[in-house]
Amino acid sequence: MEYKIIIEKDPSGWFVGQCLQYPEAISEGETMEELIDNMREAIELVIDKNEEEVLKSHIHKNYVRETIQIPV
Repeated sequence: MEYKIIIEKDPSGWFVGQCLQYPEAISEGETMEELIDNMREAIELVIDKNEEEVLKSHIHKNYVRETIQIPV
């Protein structure tokens, strides 16, 4: 899956990024490469946390879990 991020360079020279699909996924890095690696981790953490929260809300319910593909 692809994620879009906005990248800015702050006054101290660090790169700061935020994911458009998951705005709570924010990170930084001294280089663009470091920022990209950190953003991957931040997005994964947000997705995992969101998944946990959704599953907790359905803990005592009868549900089916499916995976779908959305073409980009």
